Amino acid sequence: MAVQLNNNETKKKKKSYYLPKFCFRIEYDATGEGFDMEIVDASASRPPKPSHLIIMVNGLIGSAQNWKFAAKQFLKKYPHDAVVHCSECNSAMLTFDGVDVMGDRLAKEVISVIKRHPSVEKISFVGHSLGGLIARYAIAKLYERDISMEFSYENGKSEGQSSLVQEFHDRKKNYEGKIAGLEPINFITSATPHLGASGHKQCPMFFGFRYAEKVATRASGLLGKTGKHLFLADGSNGKPPLLLQMAHDSEDLKFMSALRSCKRHVAYANVRYDKLVGWSTSSIRHRNELPKRRNLSSHERYPHIVNVETARSSCVPTERGTKNSGLHRLDMEEEMIRSLTTISWERVDVRFSGTMQKFLAHSTIQVKTYSINSAGTDVVQHMVDNFQL
Repeated sequence: MAVQLNNNETKKKKKSYYLPKFCFRIEYDATGEGFDMEIVDASASRPPKPSHLIIMVNGLIGSAQNWKFAAKQFLKKYPHDAVVHCSECNSAMLTFDGVDVMGDRLAKEVISVIKRHPSVEKISFVGHSLGGLIARYAIAKLYERDISMEFSYENGKSEGQSSLVQEFHDRKKNYEGKIAGLEPINFITSATPHLGASGHKQCPMFFGFRYAEKVATRASGLLGKTGKHLFLADGSNGKPPLLLQMAHDSEDLKFMSALRSCKRHVAYANVRYDKLVGWSTSSIRHRNELPKRRNLSSHERYPHIVNVETARSSCVPTERGTKNSGLHRLDMEEEMIRSLTTISWERVDVRFSGTMQKFLAHSTIQVKTYSINSAGTDVVQHMVDNFQL
């Protein structure tokens, strides 16, 4: 294999490390931050045409580089079928701009990636921490949106309106249930605060002390608009907090319909040692529904995975959440759980016992930096091995 770095915009030098047959081709965006990664078969007469686009989204103060290890593992497993895009539009300080702003940016970035890879027919999302929430917002923006028609419109401007209109009539397709015109397959999150980080031990660094949690909520603005969203402190003008809105369909954005359109939903969650995101919020469960720790045991093949379960969809949620009726935070948490669990979730519980890397559990579950987070390689491998093409 060889690793080849291409950046036409920034004119970076190319580096190659040669091994037999395949190479990873990494093509950077114009900014030099985000990149597409795919396999090139040196022995093939024709270049591969991957059909499955995998979008990887970083968390708070993260970058596209955080997913580089995982992206390579996906391509090793599915060399001819997948192209992986590590998102760059929400990196570093940009992650303080708010889930909605970042979701808009990601949606636009996804469109540009699809334009570069016209062969793709399916799409999956993999988000770490805050990246899972950003992805949930982005898919709502892209839900049932015919991107191919938009591309045709752009290309047809120079060809005359009459032929363009005729093309639209000739290419009538049903985009119901699709994301950006593609078939949505996997929606995977790891250590994502689906229920927010406000109270109820959802942010373990406060050790469940109510006073500390209240102070953190009041100070959430220090993390910009994103902090307000995570601590459910953004509701105003009769509207509930954004995360509560994202647990329902609205007139403009079909959050739950978009999420439901994905064939598979997976939530990887740290059982212990994650000081930023609690077990309950990342696995979308009530605290009394969490498995007893004494009953957890390591998987034979994936030693840091201690529990895997599939929760079938529950009852249809009520239509609460469309108005801010003064709900307490625990009421909002209950409503988010009730709504999000109308979808089937595979819950994968992770525990990094027996290694010093457990104290970096939030990053280790992603293998953010291999040299210091290598204990999470089995978790990434589990994600890859169970990925649905």
